Amino acid sequence: MSYNSIITHLENGVFTITINRPDKMNALNAEVIGELGTAIEEVYKNRDIRVAIITGAGPKAFIAGADISEFTSLNSTGGADLGKRGQDLVFSRVEKSEKPFIAAVNGFALGGGCELALSCHFRLASENAKFGLPEVNLGLMPGYGGTQRLAQLVGKGRAMEMVLTGNMISATDAFQFGLVNHVVPADTVLSKATELAAQIAQKAPIAVRNIMRMVNVAASASSSALDMEIKSFGELFDTADAKEGVAAFLEKRKAVFAGK
Repeated sequence: MSYNSIITHLENGVFTITINRPDKMNALNAEVIGELGTAIEEVYKNRDIRVAIITGAGPKAFIAGADISEFTSLNSTGGADLGKRGQDLVFSRVEKSEKPFIAAVNGFALGGGCELALSCHFRLASENAKFGLPEVNLGLMPGYGGTQRLAQLVGKGRAMEMVLTGNMISATDAFQFGLVNHVVPADTVLSKATELAAQIAQKAPIAVRNIMRMVNVAASASSSALDMEIKSFGELFDTADAKEGVAAFLEKRKAVFAGK
């Protein structure tokens, strides 16, 4: 399969998906979401794939959020549609997969990038990785499951602080909070993820599938809560504050929010 914005590679049962927009810090746009959806469908259908890894191209970013320029024309309906399309094609499908997805976080994992890492079944981080959900700085909120999956992993208090401040946390803090499983030197994050994936790929596929199914039942975000997040995310696109936040981001200035 040929892609424009991602690269895929299958070897010894391990399928590596690399978001390949390093000049844009691997930001998610409509094309990337669509191509990720196609790659995830391959994970579901290809019996030769035992484990999947998601990572970003280049040394700086896993995924540094969404492509904010795509937000300028959105209203509440368009915002909700954006959130639903991402959940349906990518984020919920990763979470519900009966084959493990490992996030190899090689730099900034912000906004939708952090949410994609949260959707994976576990995460490895390079020492220089940073995690954050800064949507509040745009007058918005996470729309790809961030409010739900972050709280499940790090607890209500830490999740509230991260989402309400929009502040980034280091890889070390992410490990201490339970957000990541391992922190490794920057030049080894993909090789360590591949090593773990290869170990899992050697296990009995039916046993792995059943384990994945049952742990997902125990830990998955409820569909009703995710639907509520999508609705709330969409509604914010009709606010003056969201329009101001997006404009300020694109104009590289500090937003002034009026509560409207």
